[in-house]
Amino acid sequence: MKALVIGGAGFVGNYLIERLSSDGHKVYATCLANEKIENAECESFNLDILDKSAVKDILSDVKPDWIFHLAAQSSVSYSWKNPQLTIDVNIKGTVNILDAMRESGLDKTRIILIGSGEEYGYIREGACPIKETEPLNPGNIYAATKACQSMIGSIYARAYGMDIVMVRAFNHIGPAQLTQFVVADFCNQAAEIEKGNRKPEISVGNLAVKRDFTDVRDIVRAYELLAEKGVSGKIYNVGSGKAVLIEDILKLIVSKSTAEITVSVDKTRLRPADVPVIEADISEIKADTGWEPEISLEKTIEDTLNYWRNMD
Repeated sequence: MKALVIGGAGFVGNYLIERLSSDGHKVYATCLANEKIENAECESFNLDILDKSAVKDILSDVKPDWIFHLAAQSSVSYSWKNPQLTIDVNIKGTVNILDAMRESGLDKTRIILIGSGEEYGYIREGACPIKETEPLNPGNIYAATKACQSMIGSIYARAYGMDIVMVRAFNHIGPAQLTQFVVADFCNQAAEIEKGNRKPEISVGNLAVKRDFTDVRDIVRAYELLAEKGVSGKIYNVGSGKAVLIEDILKLIVSKSTAEITVSVDKTRLRPADVPVIEADISEIKADTGWEPEISLEKTIEDTLNYWRNMD
């Protein structure tokens, strides 16, 4: 298959390109002009998804069998600081891609639209684990844009018969993730403390929320399986199926550190609002593709810590 990964220079994109290439697919990918895709087996293009004509040109050149739409402003905390950019990239950018597909005669190409478990937001009491049928009640700007993306995807699938599979991916973690995300941030701080580059104190935000964490290597395996076996027009949760307290994540990281570490709350890390618990029901993707997570949280933490330990 010819696969196009839109937003291939990001954390997930790099893992997805590696996964698809290793499984024998011909992979193309896009990135912003100031980014670079390292995978030598992948042909890459610079692309701003807010430029629809540029999107259309690449689609016409590549004519992919599969498209994985990963390009997004994906930080919840940053979405509070820059809601306009988050809306532009996550909503307008997605519409540009879908319209460019139709205008390029690729309306039957399968596209995987990557959304987020954050879309569910403030869920009803007793609704966890969350099923795909749960009403959406986003609790932050990023979540609202991804909920809108899912709705638009569903509309385009019904109205135009497009082959669209939608994903609500819950928190994914692993080596090389940016430190604007909580697990990477804690692991980086712990590694810096071990190296003697900072005082033996990890700065944290809200530790009282529970999130569903999955290794990024399991996540991209799920995306590939959904491209192969997912049902067109359907929305799938992708996660571990088990929510973990952020405080327990921190304790696990500290327990694996070689340093003596204390913890301090940094008020600048607190968000205007936080959803208390997010946990996925993953029975749909299991039933349709056979996917389930294979890599343990402990293994992911160890690999992520080692990644930051080896950084200069």
